[in-house]
Amino acid sequence: MGIRTIAVFSEADRGALHVDMASDAIEIGPAPSAGSYLNQEAILEAVEETGAEAVHPGYGFLSENAEFAEKLEESGVKFIGPPISAINLMGDKIRSKKMAVEAGVPVVPGFADPVESGAGAERIAAEIGYPVILKASAGGGGKGMRLVDSASQINEALVSCISEAEASFGDGRVFIEKFISDPRHIEIQVLADTHGNTIHLGERECSIQRRHQKVVEEAPSPFVDQELRGEMGARAVALAAAVDYVSAGTVEFIVDQNHNFYFLEMNTRLQVEHPVTEFVTGLDLVEQMIRIAAGERLEIEQSDVEVNGWAMESRVYAEDPIRGFLPAIGRLTRYKEPMSGVFGTDKSVRIDSGASEGDTISRYYDPMIAKLITHGKTRDAAISQMRRALDEFIVIGVTHNLDFLAALMGHPKFRAGELTTNFISEEFGDRFIPADTSHPDPKILAAVAGVLHGVLEGRRAQISPRHRDGLAATREDMPLDDHWVVILNRTHYPVRLAETNGEQVVLVDGDRFSVSGGWSPEQELFTGAVNGEEICIQVDRNEAGFRFRHYGFLADIRILRPVAAEMLTRMPEKRDTDTSNLVMSPMPGLVVSIDVDEGQEVRLGDKVAVIEAMKMENQLFAECDGVVAKIHCQPGDSVDVDQVIMEFE
Repeated sequence: MGIRTIAVFSEADRGALHVDMASDAIEIGPAPSAGSYLNQEAILEAVEETGAEAVHPGYGFLSENAEFAEKLEESGVKFIGPPISAINLMGDKIRSKKMAVEAGVPVVPGFADPVESGAGAERIAAEIGYPVILKASAGGGGKGMRLVDSASQINEALVSCISEAEASFGDGRVFIEKFISDPRHIEIQVLADTHGNTIHLGERECSIQRRHQKVVEEAPSPFVDQELRGEMGARAVALAAAVDYVSAGTVEFIVDQNHNFYFLEMNTRLQVEHPVTEFVTGLDLVEQMIRIAAGERLEIEQSDVEVNGWAMESRVYAEDPIRGFLPAIGRLTRYKEPMSGVFGTDKSVRIDSGASEGDTISRYYDPMIAKLITHGKTRDAAISQMRRALDEFIVIGVTHNLDFLAALMGHPKFRAGELTTNFISEEFGDRFIPADTSHPDPKILAAVAGVLHGVLEGRRAQISPRHRDGLAATREDMPLDDHWVVILNRTHYPVRLAETNGEQVVLVDGDRFSVSGGWSPEQELFTGAVNGEEICIQVDRNEAGFRFRHYGFLADIRILRPVAAEMLTRMPEKRDTDTSNLVMSPMPGLVVSIDVDEGQEVRLGDKVAVIEAMKMENQLFAECDGVVAKIHCQPGDSVDVDQVIMEFE
């Protein structure tokens, strides 16, 4: 658009990607967000210093802060977003529910006023009926929310909810509403200008969540038909018009299995998942926000909005799926994004990233590294593009969720569109272990491993390899019965290699595979085809052999001669160290509380401590019965991942 942009950054983000991309950049404070990205005065000083005409707040920090928008207005600077009155109305979940009722939008049964005490919470929950959900009035991103199944849980949940809400938003008000079982989370994107024109751009399906935070989004929804889309869109537009909304905004709904929908909240900002709507409508929402802020009319009417194809977004997080998806920190020692255009997917793969190789993922901010978005003519095509792109995405140095996302994309229920907000917990449980993921055909991986091993053997023998289709050939004199054993996650596969009429032929336990493609020992990806089917495998060489990553399946591979492989089966297995008597921090964070004393008797499942990371509280529980022998940390201490907090006798 030819507009000069100035980025603001904290001390921790001095080398961040957005700083490099902007026309100019100004440091506004220390790493903690309270002193930088939430520091209104520092940002206002940056505005004055640079002579900026407008501020786009992004989708975090001050993006829905009416006070900040008001200060900009007083300074004569345009806030690229909705009016202050709309931010105030919709930013308060209690007031927004009342406004929705007045606008004729159905809402979830509940009690809209703040809960004052545990006794009050028990009374309200009994009236509504369990299960209920506690929500911070100023909340968002899953913070300040607790699901309660019975009266015995509600007091503790209320205290925790209020504490988290105060820490995250400076507002401890909490309300209660009925929890809808097996719901879908579906939202409507709206656009409104200053001339009274309001339209919607269809829906996004956001049901794939964990801890109330979105993980995968798509547009359109596989659940929504044309009739439901029209009704939900009309209600969203009516609510936006009722609050004199201007700019881009999102009305979120909970939808039950009978297509009944209930107002959840309105986000008065750009959503993280806006790219899927941009892919299917062809509209740039940020551009639209800027044009609306400049006083321009919308160039399209509701009848002009068309949904073309299907878009899918996966949020790539620095988190540890094995530890229940808890946030992770570290340095991106290797970071390589998927190539747009691979496998003929030109312009069908988009990366919205905030990181570069060498960057550090700190404990100060949200652990999202990037958003990976794909597009296809159909939902299946968008999923296929996503699976290939995830296999190409290389992240080393920080624990991440790429393998989980890949496994999710291949899950039969996900592919069938059978989604609810409980999908992850019901299908994957509290944690995800890549090594436990099944592969549709492990023999394919064994075949590729055999070919790659042949390349290494040829190099070791210092024989100049011939190249066919970009893949180094095996030794010219290698007979068909010269064979190896590929040990893939402890499963043995006899493998024989040969070259027949210029193609690599691999026999894996009697099954024949034709392998073509390109790989050399310096490359991190094998891209090619097996029996004519395109494939991309992430390859990590190690002393023992290879580690493959494909479709969320992690394969540790060793390749031995048959005699050596047989001898390996006789070796005793190494036993894991027993740590059941230790309580260790599952993530880097801050100790909020220690809930037991030395010498106290505890039972399996008793809460013993609370750790806070990225403003979210995580309770730690005893993994066995015992007596607290020693406490190693105190409230206020910073802890690293796996640091021992206490031990039992």
